Amino acid sequence: MATELTEGVWHFSLRGVNAYLVFDDVPTLVDAGTPLDESRLRAELGELGMEPGDVGRVLLTHYDLDHIGTLGALAPELDATVYAGPDDAEILTGARSPPISNHKGAFQRLVGVFTSAPNLDVEPIDDGDTIGSFTAYHTPGHTPGHVAYVSADLDAALLGDLVAGADGALEPSGWAMSYDTERVRESIDDLAARAPPFEVACMGHGTPLTAGGSEALAALARE
Repeated sequence: MATELTEGVWHFSLRGVNAYLVFDDVPTLVDAGTPLDESRLRAELGELGMEPGDVGRVLLTHYDLDHIGTLGALAPELDATVYAGPDDAEILTGARSPPISNHKGAFQRLVGVFTSAPNLDVEPIDDGDTIGSFTAYHTPGHTPGHVAYVSADLDAALLGDLVAGADGALEPSGWAMSYDTERVRESIDDLAARAPPFEVACMGHGTPLTAGGSEALAALARE
């Protein structure tokens, strides 16, 4: 069931992962679930009177099977530009493969056989770029191209897998599913220092926070 976290920000609970629909200047899909989530994602959009063709853009926090899995299946109905960090954008388009020299990269390459590059325009974004009301913040660590997006207008942050929700607080992405946990910690500190205050924290895993999001991020940075 689609759940409104704050005005214009909706949470989709998929197969062990979260996606979001944000009514910004255009309807914006944030991440896209696993390859098995197509029917559920369509149903969640339908609850809001939406179809894939109504989505005006896609914001990807990062390349992982559980965040890009439905993009190929939703096209060609979905005809929207996908925004992603440069490193992860190259993997999404098939321009390069994840490195097998890193444990997370090797896992990405292994599970990559279950999906293919979506036939969509993919636009790499720089740190500080604005897309709609959101500002992009490069937050590498979980993946090299991980990006968080913060909208002061919507009072919301899209944090992807930089952090996870845990009992009303935030915890950092762990070693098993991250390229570099030291960089995860650096990215948490950097985002907490640079981002404007926000109430709603939208994570890839765990329960989103509907209040106190930036305070929770700051508390994690202080640990």
